[in-house]
Amino acid sequence: MTARAHAQAEPVNYVSVLTKFKQFYNNNQVDSIFSMFSPEMKAALPLSNFKPTTEQLKAQYGNLLKTEFIKYGESLAVYKATFKNSIFLLNVSLNPQNKLTGLLLGPYQESAVAKPAVDPSITESPVLLKTFSGQISGTLAMPNNTSGKVPVVLIVGDAGPTDRDGNNEKSGLTANIYKLLAEELGKNGIASLRYDKRNVGQSVSSTKESQLRIDDYSDDAGSLINMLNDDQRFSKIIVFGHGEGALVSMIAIIDRPAKGYIAAESASEQGDKVLMDQMKSKPKYQQDEFKAILDSLKKGKTTDKVDPSLYFIARPAIQNFLMSVCRLVPTRGMKAMKIPALIIQGTTDLNVAVDNAEKLKKAKSDAQMLIIKGMNHILKDAPADEDKNIDTYTNPDLPLSAGLVPGMVDFINKVK
Repeated sequence: MTARAHAQAEPVNYVSVLTKFKQFYNNNQVDSIFSMFSPEMKAALPLSNFKPTTEQLKAQYGNLLKTEFIKYGESLAVYKATFKNSIFLLNVSLNPQNKLTGLLLGPYQESAVAKPAVDPSITESPVLLKTFSGQISGTLAMPNNTSGKVPVVLIVGDAGPTDRDGNNEKSGLTANIYKLLAEELGKNGIASLRYDKRNVGQSVSSTKESQLRIDDYSDDAGSLINMLNDDQRFSKIIVFGHGEGALVSMIAIIDRPAKGYIAAESASEQGDKVLMDQMKSKPKYQQDEFKAILDSLKKGKTTDKVDPSLYFIARPAIQNFLMSVCRLVPTRGMKAMKIPALIIQGTTDLNVAVDNAEKLKKAKSDAQMLIIKGMNHILKDAPADEDKNIDTYTNPDLPLSAGLVPGMVDFINKVK
C-alpha cells in the first residue's frame, strides 16, 4: 500500500529513466545508456570516453543494487546509489524530452536525520540478523532503570522504503515516528526493536525489487520474533504493525511465539480495493488503466507497458508484490488470530478511514479498539486539512499523539 505523496515527490519521468539506466548498467549495455543522452551530452562526453569510464566503474564497484530518491529541484534529482562495493550520491538531470543532460556520481554521507540523538531513558544497541538472502539491520532500545525481564515490542514499518526510525527519503517522510515510539515505550519500562526493511538503509538482500513479495517482509519479521524469543532478557513479545506493516505482522505471527498483536492505521479491505481507493483523486484515465492492471494481476498476469504517471504505484518491478498483497484480506486474518489484539486508529488519517478499525474489530470481537481523536496516519496530532496534515510528515520534533503510548502500554501490561 503506497503512502500519500508529500514533500518533493520523485518525478515519474525520472523513475522511468533510472529504471532503464540501472537495467542497462547492470547488463553491461553501455551503448544503450549512451543512447539516453541528449545531443549536448553526447557531444560533451563521447561514447569513446564514456564507455571505458563506465566499464572501469562497473569493474571496481560492481552492480548497481538500488537507487533511493533524496530530493528534486530545478530539473535535478539526487539519489543515494548503492553499488555492490560502495555507496555514492547520483545526480541526474533530464531535458523536456527526458534525455539525460547530467549524470554525476559524488561522495555520499548519511543525512542528519539518519542519526538522531538517543533519549537518556533508553540504551540503544545495533542488531544484525543474517537471513537466507542477506541481513536485517535494526536498533534494540532497552529501558534504563529496570530490573528483571521486560516486555519487548517489535516495530514493523509501513509501506515503501521505510527505515528503522520510520522515515522514508523517497516520499519525504522525516518524522522519526518509530524512534519516538521506542523512546516513549522505554520510559514505560518496555523494550523495542525497530529495523530497516529489506533493501532499505543498512538491511541488504539479494532479492531484487521485481522478486519481492509481502511474504518476504513477513519472513523477516518472523525471524526477528524468533530471535527475540531466544533472548532471555524479555518476558513477552508484542508485535506492532503500522499501516502495511500491520498486514506484514499479521502473517509473521502465525505459528510464532508472539503474545500480542497491535495494528495501527491498518486497512481492513483486500489490497486491490485499498489501492483503488488511493487512486480516487487521480484523473479517470489513470484510474481506468490502473484498474486494468489490477484485474490482470488478480488473474496472475503482469503488465509490462505502464504509463509513467502510474510508476509510483504500479511500475512493472513492483507488480509481483502487488499481486501478493491483493490476495490477502485483513479481516480474515483478524478472525483467525488466536492471541490478544489491539486496533489503533486516528480520526484524521488521510489514508485509512476509521471504519477500517471498526471492521477489524468486528472480525475479532475480543480485540481492543482505540480510536484517537485528531491523530493522523503517522501517529501524530494533525488537523483534517490535507496541507496542514501533511506538514507533520516533515516535523521530527512533533511528539506522538498523547493517547497512543498510554493505550499501548495498558494493553502490553495486560497481555499474559
